[in-house]
Amino acid sequence: MSNSSNRSPLVIFFIFSVMLLIGVVAYSVMNPRNASDNAPAELLGVLRPEPKLLAPIRLIDQDGAAFSTENLKGKWSFVFFGYTYCPDVCPMTLSMLKAVDKHLDDSGNSEDTQVLFVSVDPARDTPEKLAEYIAFFNKDFLAATGEKIEIDKFAQQLGAGYIIDPETAPGVYAVSHTSAIFLIDPQARLVATFSQPHNPETIVQLYFQIRDYFR
Repeated sequence: MSNSSNRSPLVIFFIFSVMLLIGVVAYSVMNPRNASDNAPAELLGVLRPEPKLLAPIRLIDQDGAAFSTENLKGKWSFVFFGYTYCPDVCPMTLSMLKAVDKHLDDSGNSEDTQVLFVSVDPARDTPEKLAEYIAFFNKDFLAATGEKIEIDKFAQQLGAGYIIDPETAPGVYAVSHTSAIFLIDPQARLVATFSQPHNPETIVQLYFQIRDYFR
């Protein structure tokens, strides 16, 4: 009788410990640690809580060649959505990204970085039009478009909204679109979003910090 009563507290403690461990594991599963928990304070406004692996995409680049998720692998990619007839946001953003590219080139960090402009206006932005347009800013920049369903699939994954406005004349219309720049890592994961205002020096500084953070 005494031996049984002496063991009871140990049994109770063991059961309690097991239940506590199960509770901790369950909490960890239900509340995973965010990737940005230990990030520098200045990155908290741009980093995603967790990197988002992109689903396959099927677009066409400015040379008429297929462009897929594989084209995003192996390099860091700055991605911007817009259209060539854009009167202000697109040319300003691409000019800013040209300045970012120059900063990276001057520091010897441009080899594994690329800029991708995605047109959400495939009716007017043919590959030939995109090739002419993107080369004006930087001949090394990439441009792509495709069927609307494929553009939407890519845009929705990144949270890049856009609306094609009604025509004001045959073939004449504007497109309202996000001004954000999205950063995709060499594993084809969305890791950060840069909202307006865009400053090339600031973006380069944050970009280097993000690269160090995921190293």
